[in-house]
Amino acid sequence: MFKSLRERLQQWRETADVEAGPEAIGDTGRKIDPKKLDEVLYDLEVGLLENDVAFPVTKTIVDGVAEELQGKRVARDVSFEKAVEAALRTAVEKALAIPPLAFFGLLEKTPKPFVVMFVGVNGTGKTTTIAKLAHHIQKKGYTCVVAAADTFRAGAIEQLERHAEAVGFRLIKHTAGSDPAAVAYDAIEHARARSRDVVLIDTAGRMQTNQNLMDQMKKIKRVAEPHLVLFVGDALAGNDAVEQARQFHEAVGIDGVILTKIDADAKGGAALSIAHTIGKPIVFLNTGQTYADIRRFEVKWMVDRLFKEE
Repeated sequence: MFKSLRERLQQWRETADVEAGPEAIGDTGRKIDPKKLDEVLYDLEVGLLENDVAFPVTKTIVDGVAEELQGKRVARDVSFEKAVEAALRTAVEKALAIPPLAFFGLLEKTPKPFVVMFVGVNGTGKTTTIAKLAHHIQKKGYTCVVAAADTFRAGAIEQLERHAEAVGFRLIKHTAGSDPAAVAYDAIEHARARSRDVVLIDTAGRMQTNQNLMDQMKKIKRVAEPHLVLFVGDALAGNDAVEQARQFHEAVGIDGVILTKIDADAKGGAALSIAHTIGKPIVFLNTGQTYADIRRFEVKWMVDRLFKEE
């Protein structure tokens, strides 16, 4: 990830006449040339935008780097590139530093069943994400019920049936075209009657501009009264995913984000931008194709990945 930024950092290293170190920035050593810093900040802005980081987030990060470096000195024993990278890492960490959402901690202290509703547009991998999370939940010893409330598309019910057989969760379904809110209600009642721990509610993938389907989603939320609403976004969608998350948050209120296809994301902009834009944390990441390929989001892991050498 951030290949073009790494290339720029390498170029700065090769052209820098200042050697700095990991403890690079401070009040001693060679003063950073303001003209050189302006060039670096411009390159950073271009590099972030090329990596699908939304403009407001880019500005926040670049301003953070500028604040870290302007008027400072760089120690002689390390490279200027390392000083810039350290400042950039700090700024990226701050952009991602939304208060975290501890999914299993919340599950533990919430009266059962713990109800989670999933929203997002078509094609983001929402149904597969639900199956992965059900697998993850059951591996931790909890019982799980899934509501096939995407009744708009018969294929979605069939897809969940295959996942239910493979993973072993209980699936509550109606026929295609049924009221999705009724499916959600029945799943919650089933879980309550049988003392199940968690209910995961699938919803029809819908474009955020489809008002009828958005109204239907609001009805599901009113009926189900979920403890969490999670937006499932495609990391490859870049700024489109950011705008989708913003509009879904305005419509129904999002508590957190799950990013899919993070393993194939060559840029990383969505991960930086979504959390900062809507002020809600990334909760989980899909990191591969198997049911086990889902992990809790951690800022350090994400930042290390963004700067990882290829």
